[in-house]
Amino acid sequence: MMNLFLLGSRRYYVLSMIFILLSSLLDLVNPRLIGYTVDTALGRGTGRVALLVLFVALFAALFRYLFQLTNAVGTERFVKRLRDLLFSHLIRLPYAWHRSSHTGDIIQRCTSDVETVKVFLSEQLTSLFRIIVMMSLSIFFMSKIHAGLTLIAIGFIPLIVLFSMYFHGKIGKAFMKAEEEEARFSAVVQENLTGVRVVRAFGREIDENERFEKKNYLYTRMWIRVLRLGAAFWTSNDFLAAGRTMVVSILGAVLCVRGELSAGSFLAFVAYNAMLDWPVRMLGRIISEMSKAGVSVGRICAIMNAEEEDKPETPLCPPMDREICFDHVSFSYEDAAEEVLHDICLRVPEGSTVGILGGTGSGKSTLMMLLDKLYGLSGREGMSVKGRITIGGVDLKDIDTGYLRRNIGMVLQEPYLFSRTLSENIGITQETLDMGEVKRAARIASLEESVDRFYQGYDTFVGERGVTLSGGQKQRTAIAQMLIRRPPVMIFDDSLSAVDAATDAAIRKALSENIGGSTVFLIAHRVQTLMHADQIIVMDRGRILEKGTHRELMERDGIYRVTYEMQNGLEPKEAGA
Repeated sequence: MMNLFLLGSRRYYVLSMIFILLSSLLDLVNPRLIGYTVDTALGRGTGRVALLVLFVALFAALFRYLFQLTNAVGTERFVKRLRDLLFSHLIRLPYAWHRSSHTGDIIQRCTSDVETVKVFLSEQLTSLFRIIVMMSLSIFFMSKIHAGLTLIAIGFIPLIVLFSMYFHGKIGKAFMKAEEEEARFSAVVQENLTGVRVVRAFGREIDENERFEKKNYLYTRMWIRVLRLGAAFWTSNDFLAAGRTMVVSILGAVLCVRGELSAGSFLAFVAYNAMLDWPVRMLGRIISEMSKAGVSVGRICAIMNAEEEDKPETPLCPPMDREICFDHVSFSYEDAAEEVLHDICLRVPEGSTVGILGGTGSGKSTLMMLLDKLYGLSGREGMSVKGRITIGGVDLKDIDTGYLRRNIGMVLQEPYLFSRTLSENIGITQETLDMGEVKRAARIASLEESVDRFYQGYDTFVGERGVTLSGGQKQRTAIAQMLIRRPPVMIFDDSLSAVDAATDAAIRKALSENIGGSTVFLIAHRVQTLMHADQIIVMDRGRILEKGTHRELMERDGIYRVTYEMQNGLEPKEAGA
């Protein structure tokens, strides 16, 4: 997985490793030169040695600069590719996956977790390479000066590593809980910001504020626990490192006084010990930080490992203006007690209009979700699907998903509009915005009159989720958004519920005059919206209970007739009049 993420940035990391290696080598040469200068301070050539020390330091600084540059460029390229891959994969995941995942958690994984991985890769991982080089070369040069003192200096390293490994597990578990709490905290913020009108309308400001403060308290408490563990680890680690330095300095001074070590060699050894001190301390910290990075990588990989939508082995692109057939279709969730759809049989001739009436939870929308393959037909994703859905005799499973959705227009009861202008939302599927087509679609959707009242007309900015528009205006905008594509199959999923009866009739009249040849599925709770359909089905608890035209259904004493009477205030005896 990491090889996929590193594509395009790997060469920058290789260069950064080369530059940090050269910088480390030059840094390690200087103590030997300084020690030589001290031991030969009264001899000749001291000036040349000092000049050489200066040049070595300058080149070391240059290589450090090149390391920082290549490391930064490589990291930013890595992060860009990681985010691109994450987003590209996310929009291809099944609708069922998104339904079961919290938006706040997804956003947190794509931002906070990506940032954690970025910091580890750009700082800790590259430092790890330098640490290995510095430790190896420092120990080598130290052993050349005094082998016994070197053994004492490196004797502390295993203790520090074991100490770091102990804290690695504790910090990892605490960080995981903090990340999960941050995801829940982000979800609360996201819900309240996007639903601010509902919060205000129901006077929920105090309750939602208390809910926010509670989540904020839990989130803060989790991070304080992480920081406490980190503070305990870093302080203890620094104490061990300082103890090592003290022991080496004291023993080195004793050897120097005894004449077993020259003053210059002692200074060089102390310098190498100081260089070894930083890698040893950082090695412990990197081990602890690896736990955080491991958690974040795992959370990102959980998204990347999620299976994308099913794709046919040999995708077909048949004509979509053909008969649609639901052949004994049943649908259920694996953890559900009963089926959402049960043995649905329905034939829809091309170019006809089907009205679907049913109460909440009757399976109307689920039927359309299956037609648009928003619910997978393979039986995976925690769902079970039986029977076949065909278009022109071709099984829906074999039709290319992208092609299918381009040819099926769907307008939902609660449409989603983007933070763009009205014209951009209507023409969102167009590569080049055609204002003539935008206005035509708006006219059919009875939106033109509302647009004329807007100060900026079609350039009106609708805000996030269309917050500046009324419910009816959002629904009509979504209808225009679908009509501009002129798809051969159109689905109106209770998408006229927020408009008045007169506007409903006007939209239906305009649709009948302008969408000739398209197959239309019209879901509604209002009988008047459905009564002119070529056939009407009545659903209840996932079953089709009634089927026929308005006249045929009115001749029966069924749900359709009862609903018609209730909505029109008729007495039972007047129902068929």
